[in-house]
Amino acid sequence: MADFTGQVVEWMFSFAFYYPLFMAYLWMVGAIYYYYHWERNTQKGVDHPPELSEYPPVSIIVPCFNEGENIREVIAQLTLQKYPEFEIIAVNDGSPDDTGAILDELSEQYAQLRVIHLKENEGKAVALRMGTLVSKHEFLVCIDGDALLDQHAVSWMMRHFIGGARVAAVTGNPRIRTRSTLLGKIQVGEFSAIIGMIKRAQRIYGRVFTVSGVVSAFRKSALHDVGYWSKDMVTEDIDISWKLQLRHWDIRFESHALCWILMPETLKGLWKQRLRWSQGGTEALIKYLPRLTGWRMRRMWPVYLEYFTSVFWAYIMLFVFGLWVTGQFFELPPPLSIPTLLPGWNGVVLGVTCLLQFAISLAIDSRYEKGIGKIYYWMVWYPIIFWVMSVATTVVAVPKALFKKKGTRATWVSPDRGMR
Repeated sequence: MADFTGQVVEWMFSFAFYYPLFMAYLWMVGAIYYYYHWERNTQKGVDHPPELSEYPPVSIIVPCFNEGENIREVIAQLTLQKYPEFEIIAVNDGSPDDTGAILDELSEQYAQLRVIHLKENEGKAVALRMGTLVSKHEFLVCIDGDALLDQHAVSWMMRHFIGGARVAAVTGNPRIRTRSTLLGKIQVGEFSAIIGMIKRAQRIYGRVFTVSGVVSAFRKSALHDVGYWSKDMVTEDIDISWKLQLRHWDIRFESHALCWILMPETLKGLWKQRLRWSQGGTEALIKYLPRLTGWRMRRMWPVYLEYFTSVFWAYIMLFVFGLWVTGQFFELPPPLSIPTLLPGWNGVVLGVTCLLQFAISLAIDSRYEKGIGKIYYWMVWYPIIFWVMSVATTVVAVPKALFKKKGTRATWVSPDRGMR
C-alpha cells in the first residue's frame, strides 16, 4: 500500500511539473506556425489594412454600464474608423451614473450613433442581444464601453467574413492601456504570451476556446442560428464561442484588430476578474459536456480536454500545497513529505520556459506595439503572482459553478479599471 501511495504521489508531482511545460511548448509551436503562415506576410502592418473585394456595412455595438468616465472617449474613437459605412449602437444597461445622459448628448453630436436605454441592469448578454436585434446590418463589431478600437480594426476583421462563408466570429487583439503598476505591466506581457499566443495556437490546432469579450466581430445570421448570447452565463464570450463552434461555425483570430483596454491594477480587482473568468470556463465545461459525445464534435474535444486538464492541474497544485502545510505541523510518511516549495531544477526549467514563451510572444507582438520589449524585464514576476492567482481562482470557481442556481441572470458589476 505504501508503495502504491508513493507511486500515486510521484505521478501527481510529475503531472504538476510536466503539464505546464508541455502546454507552454505546444502554444509556442502553434503561435510560431501561425505567425509564419498568416502574420509574417502582412508586412505593411496594422495601419495598412488589406483591400477588400467588398465593404459590407457594419454595426458597432457598445454595451455600457456605469461608463460615464469613459464613454465620450470610446464613442469619439469609434467615429474615426477608416471604414466606408458603419453605425454605432450604444446600449445603456440601466446605468445608475450619468452614462445615459452623456450618450443622449453624444447622439446629438454624432450622426452614426444610436442609443438604447434599458430600464434596469439586465446584464451584458441582454445588452448585446438588444443591440443586435435593432442593428441594421449583417455584420457586427462588439466592444466594451471602456475600450478604444483601433481605426483600422473593422477592416481587418471583415476580411475573414468576406473570405469565409462559415466564419461566425472574429476575435480581436486586446492591448493593455493601464500599466502604471507592477500588475499592469505584467498583464501587458500576459495578453501577449498567454492570451494572444494561446489564441494563435488554438487557431492552428482547430478550435478557439473563446473570443475576447472586449473586442469581437460576429455574423448576425450565425448568432440567430444559435440563439444569441445566454443570459445566465457569467462569461458570455466563452458561452457564445462554444455555441457557435458546436454548430460547426468557424471562429478566427485577427492579430491586427487592436483594441486598447483597461484592466485591474489591484489584487482585489484582479481576483474578482479572474474568478469570473474561471467560473465562466467551468460553467461552459458543465453545460456543454453532454453535447460533446458525438463524433461530429471531435474538433471540440481538444479544447474541452485542455481546459478540463487545467482545472485538474489546479487541484493537484492545491493538494501539493496542502501536503506541504500539513508537513509543517505533522510528520508525514516519506512519499508524502514535501520539505520545501522553493523551486529546484524543475522550477528552473519552468522559469526558463516561461521567459522563453514571453520572449517569443513579445517579439511577435512588437509589430503592433513599439517598445513592448521593455515589458520583458517585469515578466519574472508572472509565475509568482499569476500562477498562484490562477490556481486559487480555479479552485474557488469550480464549486461556485457547480452550485450556482440554474437560470440565475448574470448582471453587471463595475470592474476595477486600473490607474490611468
